[in-house]
Amino acid sequence: MKYNLYIKLFAISILAINFLFSNFEKEIQTKLILASPGDIITIPAGSQSILSTLSLEGKENITIRGMGIDVSTLSFANQDNGAEGLRIINCKNIKLENFTVEDSKGDGIKVQDTDGITFHNIKTEWTSGPNSNNGAYGIYPVECTNVIIDSCIAIGASDAGIYVGQSKEIIVKNNEAYHNVAGIEIENSINADVFENYAHDNTGGILIFDLPDLLVKKGGNVRVFNNKVENNNLNNFAPEGNIVGFVPAGTGIMVLATSDIEIYNNDIINNKTVGTAIVSYFMTELEITDSLYNPYTSAIHIHDNLYTSKKQIPTLKHDIGKLFFFKFGRNVPDIIYDGMADPQFKDDNGIIYDDRKLCIHDNKNAEFLNLQIDINFEKWYTPFLTCFSRDISEFNCEHSSLKEVQLNK
Repeated sequence: MKYNLYIKLFAISILAINFLFSNFEKEIQTKLILASPGDIITIPAGSQSILSTLSLEGKENITIRGMGIDVSTLSFANQDNGAEGLRIINCKNIKLENFTVEDSKGDGIKVQDTDGITFHNIKTEWTSGPNSNNGAYGIYPVECTNVIIDSCIAIGASDAGIYVGQSKEIIVKNNEAYHNVAGIEIENSINADVFENYAHDNTGGILIFDLPDLLVKKGGNVRVFNNKVENNNLNNFAPEGNIVGFVPAGTGIMVLATSDIEIYNNDIINNKTVGTAIVSYFMTELEITDSLYNPYTSAIHIHDNLYTSKKQIPTLKHDIGKLFFFKFGRNVPDIIYDGMADPQFKDDNGIIYDDRKLCIHDNKNAEFLNLQIDINFEKWYTPFLTCFSRDISEFNCEHSSLKEVQLNK
């Protein structure tokens, strides 16, 4: 009896696809439903108009392959059903390669609860340019394990072009992200290597965040190296209320409320407000209601980066930019720390343990600033009157290098 019911439901779903969708859309969605391990689902050359979210669920060892970026395009410009372009849920060993997703109503490609997901030579774009009505995320794996994002392009996302959230064992390499609010964001994720990427002309180039009120409470062990982070001076166009809305235009790399991060061998070029920021969640000025959340940074290691900055005005659309312009004019320091050390890692004399310190060394052309917000931001006007510390000697230390990410195959 139950078997007959399943057969009927399956037949109804196929009939619904045939009724609602275009020929190509019917064909590819049917292939996604019927896919068996080892199948390769091909997207032909040309621009294919898609009206509803394409879904792959509960499958293993499937490849979705196009003929190349901007050769095979899934266009969701007329989408009237669903919250994503392509949605993949509860799968294992999925590979996406050689195609473009354009103008989805919501996220470009969302992959959730999947072990083994590879994005290779994928492009996501909102073709009307930066706009708060664009989808939040371009390439968006969340709650995944063994993630590879390689040789992809992400353009125009109103949150993050490439976003990895609440995931572990992650490699993000050889990608280009531009005209997003955040180019690349690693959030509440464990064991990530972010390298050989070009993040440019976003609001913020690369963000490493831990945020409250999520299932995964703590990320860390993230290496950011050999990237080019340039001209991330785009006005912030995130919809009101999004956490990335607090990121000031002109941010190169930002580390927020996370720990065990190593940033090295990057070229950080002409980000007008801050080259690298290390800040606690308190900088957002948002209330913390999650009792398990740790809002501080610790064990951050910044070394052997090259900072290049031309004299330019920091953003005046953000309070911190206005403060920096008032204090420093066109010569804003490159590495800025909010000064909020985690009190649980301090000894009886208030000295932070060596293995939990912020360590900064051997960066070229880098000027340092310690905001010490706990004592310098008591009133709205006090930061304008104070003389911030530029002394880096307290932070002239080294941590052991973090280990390379090893994917579990």
